[in-house]
Amino acid sequence: MATKNYDVKDLSLAKAGKLKIEWAARGMPVLKDIQARFAKEKPLKGLTLGACLHVTSETANLMLTLKSAGASLVLCASNPLSTQDEVAASLVKDYAIPVFAIKGEDNKTYYKHLNSVLDAKPQITMDDGADLISLLHSKRQDLLKNVIGSSEETTTGVIRLRAMQKDDSLKIPVVAVNDSDTKHLFDNRYGTGQSTIDGILRATNILLSGKVVVVAGYGWCSKGISMRARGMGANVIVTEVDPVKALEAAMDGFRVMKMSQAAKLGYLFVTATGDKNVISLSHMAAMPDGAIVANSGHFNVEIDVAGLEKKAKLKRNIRPFLDEYTLPSGKRIHLLADGRLVNLAAAEGHPSEVMDMSFANQALAAEYLVKNKGKLTAGVHVLPKKLDETVAKLKLKAIGAGLDMLTAEQSAYLSSWEEGT
Repeated sequence: MATKNYDVKDLSLAKAGKLKIEWAARGMPVLKDIQARFAKEKPLKGLTLGACLHVTSETANLMLTLKSAGASLVLCASNPLSTQDEVAASLVKDYAIPVFAIKGEDNKTYYKHLNSVLDAKPQITMDDGADLISLLHSKRQDLLKNVIGSSEETTTGVIRLRAMQKDDSLKIPVVAVNDSDTKHLFDNRYGTGQSTIDGILRATNILLSGKVVVVAGYGWCSKGISMRARGMGANVIVTEVDPVKALEAAMDGFRVMKMSQAAKLGYLFVTATGDKNVISLSHMAAMPDGAIVANSGHFNVEIDVAGLEKKAKLKRNIRPFLDEYTLPSGKRIHLLADGRLVNLAAAEGHPSEVMDMSFANQALAAEYLVKNKGKLTAGVHVLPKKLDETVAKLKLKAIGAGLDMLTAEQSAYLSSWEEGT
């Protein structure tokens, strides 16, 4: 029976949502293995878990895994444009999981939904971008005493959490799931690389081959975007502030230059840095007429959208998730998805095969927090390497890949120092 405690667009969408959830499950064998174990062991029995994540078919499978572990769940969206309304409806109607998420919700509704999750007084929270934990530490501090810990999905959120820790503002242990190798090396690179290009192409239907694509940043997400854009024939320019990452981009064969220079050359611009005003109004003023600007970072602060709105003399919606801004000079700038993360706003986010590992880490993080209740200090923690390797081994098994094992002789050699040439 469906719960009455929810706020979704339309429950009549549930049938389509359930089919999407079932389809995504086909590509998530690691999570399925964890779900089977959780169903037997019930490691989260009696606990309430509040999650602030992108409400997608992949996230739905994580929710079902956590529910199988015995947890009571409450879910809201971690971005106003990332919700799949049919999935939200199915979670409520078919699985009795309270969901507070509507694609396109305004900021007031977004924060209302965050508070709805915290109203459930969760002992564990799960975040993507750190909005929930930020609210918990600001306006809902009264709930902190009951919280065992939290986990964080994405780079932007981890950056915020480390800033909180540096300021001595973080009062609970948080597992930085994004720092697990089986998350950032795969989700960020291959997931973001493919889904960002997918979102851009759905919004624009442009040909990438032969175009100059400027990618801001060269972290794991930007590496994936750069790799995929080049794979489709684009001429890729990378901008960076980190000298080591900039050098790596150059060694990988990309042109590397300042954004002020790249702005004059690019046809398509994509940000994925986690910082604000990476593309400023002055950058956009220098771009060629008709340039396309998109963001794949978690928050919409990477592009100066407010400045563009204020400066433009005309704004037109050309296609879904594609707005044309005409500057006083007559130059046109095309902004995708309001500057929000284009892979989830204009497309469906990462493929389930890669989210399988990311959400396996999230599920294991919840179990890890419970098993170590009272033992972890307030601050940012990383899942033990053993759990990371467990996820990798399960994924290798699922895709039919073999894994060699060290012989006793090899293990002894690696653990000693006496034997040389």
